[in-house]
Amino acid sequence: MKAKNRDQSLSDSRELDGSYDQLTGNPSTSQSKKTIKQRFLKLLPCCKPEAAPSISESNVEDDFELSIVCHRPESMDKLQEQTKFTKKELQVLYRGFKNECPCGVVNEENFKIIYSQFFPQGDSSMYAHFLFEAFDTNKNGSISFEDFVFGLSIILRGTINDRLNWAFNLYDLNKDGCITKEEMFDIMKSIYDMMGKYTYPTMQDDIPREHVESFFQKMDRNNDGVVTIEEFIESCKKDESIMQSMQLFDNVI
Repeated sequence: MKAKNRDQSLSDSRELDGSYDQLTGNPSTSQSKKTIKQRFLKLLPCCKPEAAPSISESNVEDDFELSIVCHRPESMDKLQEQTKFTKKELQVLYRGFKNECPCGVVNEENFKIIYSQFFPQGDSSMYAHFLFEAFDTNKNGSISFEDFVFGLSIILRGTINDRLNWAFNLYDLNKDGCITKEEMFDIMKSIYDMMGKYTYPTMQDDIPREHVESFFQKMDRNNDGVVTIEEFIESCKKDESIMQSMQLFDNVI
């Protein structure tokens, strides 16, 4: 029974990344079990166990295989039904996701490392933390491929309301249903930190706070000091620049 489950898991994984011959069902390349095992162990920076001294390499590998729990994504057909991506698009996304974290999930520490590669001139750690929280819908401390594509499907292919709801959830840090000035300031500061001071040579420390005040002047309709989801969506829909920026994502993939 266990062997059957392993075979099914491998089959589903190959279906996702397209690494098998769909006509014959055979792997595209012939590799020994040991070679596959060694490559697999080298590609798991996000799931490495703590090193144990004075233990042979083979024992470490065996213990590793027992301790690691690989996440198997949903079937291709099910992911197509639940997202707005085609099979080919899902395969491209899965290859990229699997290359970064072959164990099938990514924790916050490694998510920050991956994200920092896109913003080497600044400190993206805090914004990556907020982004991780938004993608980690199950609140289990990790992002699976399903979490990733569900969020990406909303951002890239969702309706205007879907995208604005996702953005509101990102800004609503404590998830109490409204955005405070402090929450918006934390987001704005993390964005400026991520872009780096060299990108904004004339930026003063009070610039993020000024943006927050401008944001609330536009969106806090009843001046109660917080922005609700209704105020947020209504204000964004009336802002031409925000609507144009959202359309830029339409053809990313």
